[in-house]
Amino acid sequence: MGARTKAREVALQVLYQLDITDDVAEIALQKFQGSFDCGPSARDYAWSLVRGVLEKSADIDARITAVAENWRFERLSRVDLSAIRIAVYEMMADPPLPPEIAIDEAIELSRKFGTAESSRFVNGILDQIAKRLASAPDVPGA
Repeated sequence: MGARTKAREVALQVLYQLDITDDVAEIALQKFQGSFDCGPSARDYAWSLVRGVLEKSADIDARITAVAENWRFERLSRVDLSAIRIAVYEMMADPPLPPEIAIDEAIELSRKFGTAESSRFVNGILDQIAKRLASAPDVPGA
């Protein structure tokens, strides 16, 4: 497994923990630092993903809400939501990760940590977000 793939797994777990406990991010990151068996490169990238998702959470969540038709945001699976948030952040990063890679990585996360239906749901949401980012990258609901 590559360092970035491992980093995404760690980031998903940290984001999930933050989402269900409302811990302070820096404290949660410190708690998790010794809990994961990954090299410094993966750990650094995981922390950058967590911090990036948290910093851009309003924009990311607005984009998810805009495409999650027939799904109330608060009812979304926290695991699926964490995988989607990571992918959206990576697609919006500077430089952005190509959407096909971000989506594929999120699908793999959802297969590993989510339910049997997670990968299809994550793929559908991220496909719509990627299309909107391509047409209007700075407009959350576009």
